[in-house]
Amino acid sequence: MNQDPYNQLFTTIEELVLHHSPSGVEGEIDQYLLRRLPELGVETWQDRAGNVIAKIPGRQAGAIAITAHKDEIGGIVKTVASEGRLEVRKLGGAFPWVYGEGVVDLLGDQQTISGILSFGSRHVSHESPQKAQQEKNPVLWEDAWIETKCTEAELAAAGVRPGTRMVIGKHRKRPIRLKDHIASYTLDNKASVAILLALAEQLKNPVVDTYLVASAKEEVGAIGALYFTQNQQLDALIALEICPLSSEYPIQDGEAPVLLSQDGYGLYDEGLNGEVRQVAAATDIPLQLAVITGFGSDASIAMKFGHVARAACLSFPTQNTHGYEIAHLGAIANCIRLLDAYCQTEFNIKFG
Repeated sequence: MNQDPYNQLFTTIEELVLHHSPSGVEGEIDQYLLRRLPELGVETWQDRAGNVIAKIPGRQAGAIAITAHKDEIGGIVKTVASEGRLEVRKLGGAFPWVYGEGVVDLLGDQQTISGILSFGSRHVSHESPQKAQQEKNPVLWEDAWIETKCTEAELAAAGVRPGTRMVIGKHRKRPIRLKDHIASYTLDNKASVAILLALAEQLKNPVVDTYLVASAKEEVGAIGALYFTQNQQLDALIALEICPLSSEYPIQDGEAPVLLSQDGYGLYDEGLNGEVRQVAAATDIPLQLAVITGFGSDASIAMKFGHVARAACLSFPTQNTHGYEIAHLGAIANCIRLLDAYCQTEFNIKFG
């Protein structure tokens, strides 16, 4: 009987997806990572910015970092109104029409409360604002609300307040398999965190010190990565990300990861990209190249602000980015193979 080569990878991503982590309220995923990484035998800690960091000592002087942000998009409560209704606004690149009406979780200070993201009834005339949503206008956060059916006192007791984070309901997030693909909310960037876990397990004796960084608050400005790169001298930084599948980009779905040359924040380092391409060729890992817009990563943002001299972004093709995402498990697995090989290649200590 043939063994499923992607079963363990799917299981790890599923576990990560089911740990809520909206930007700035990432405690669920933090607890998981702070338990799991030491079990893999690597030195692990959390810094003051909320990054969870694992260090694998190298054989020679120098340091590189591989980042995967652990936060997810969602909403933030703006107003606690009467009759248990909440008004929310986006946190990161979240759109209400992507989520649709359905269960969302409100991560209160004392208790998680479930509510229903609501857009209003459909059996209406032009006298109701919902009519325009049926005919010509997209649903905006200003048009939507959350029904909790709780009293103001009950919401206050749960610690639901302005600033409370909203995420898609946990039972709606569970991934499914589509043959060799995984489909789920928040593959951005839980699948990349799964790559970090695999590297923590299998990467031994890299050339230089290698930091595996599950970065905090990336979706709201790469805050965690900026803090880490400001305080840790690095010779190179590689960010792990999704890459949007769209007709405007020459990217194909499948097992081949994507290496970016430029994104909305600027250029990536050509020398570092050349090294990654050389390792891919030497290990027979297919690799696609792309220039994309409307996108940024820990690496491009850190490089733009002068925190690192050399940065790259390795990604996997993904449909429905920032929605119910679909990615080939083989592309994710090839990111693991490529980075494992790169970290053990001697030229990664040659800079400039």
